Amino acid sequence: MTTPRIGLTLGGGGARGLSHIAFLKALDEMNLKPSVISGTSIGAIIGSFYAAGISATDMEAMLASIHFKEITRFFDLSLLKGTAMFKGDAIEDFLIEHIPARHFDQLKIPIKIIATDFWKRKEVVLDSGDLIWAVRASMSIPLVFEPVTIGDMVLVDGGLVNPLPYDHIRKECDLLVAIDVTGQRVPTHDDPVPNMWESVASSFLIMQSAIIDNMRKISKPDIYIKPPIKNVQLLNFDKYKEIMRGVRYDVDQFKIDLEKELNKKKFLWF
Repeated sequence: MTTPRIGLTLGGGGARGLSHIAFLKALDEMNLKPSVISGTSIGAIIGSFYAAGISATDMEAMLASIHFKEITRFFDLSLLKGTAMFKGDAIEDFLIEHIPARHFDQLKIPIKIIATDFWKRKEVVLDSGDLIWAVRASMSIPLVFEPVTIGDMVLVDGGLVNPLPYDHIRKECDLLVAIDVTGQRVPTHDDPVPNMWESVASSFLIMQSAIIDNMRKISKPDIYIKPPIKNVQLLNFDKYKEIMRGVRYDVDQFKIDLEKELNKKKFLWF
């Protein structure tokens, strides 16, 4: 028996991506560590914390310590440039303060972060250089956060091109896990027609889901998880308790599926 090289992909999905922490906690409880990580947007954020050595339990404690009033400070209005609603500087400051790594080569686990080159309309894989700028680029949702300039590239959210980038680490692992947090939006009985913001945000998710569905037709990860996180909007970070509660059964199933795959492939993991 050999020790498995686990590849872990954390997808984009705004606040729904807080649920990634619950799945990372499951890995910790099973004494398993991924050998390589890939992530987009919120997946890049959570993945970078984990790759830098911050445990899922510590991330959960950090999340619980942030009160709703403090969450609003992350949304620093962009009034002058006219490129987005928020600058993204406050989130960058938070990342610098709490991630104990500034560059990719300081990480304990390698990670590939996906962003989108706005003008060339293509995917960009960031896996060297400044980690914080890479994360900020990957999470720069159009209209929400200002784009990031790295070299001659203007970068925006990686979810535009690859919301679940497991294809970039397939060859570097024996067992590939992908967690899709695009979630579900269902109409309410009193107001089935989306408002302007909901139309834009949900259209983004419709596009991401279509990309992931097409990717899975070409090549599937060994374990694909899509927790049915319902009606949690892009910036509903104040709903983190609801989000974590909503994935409890999916986490239990994930542990069962992971154990089955490890045993099937005859890996030593316990």
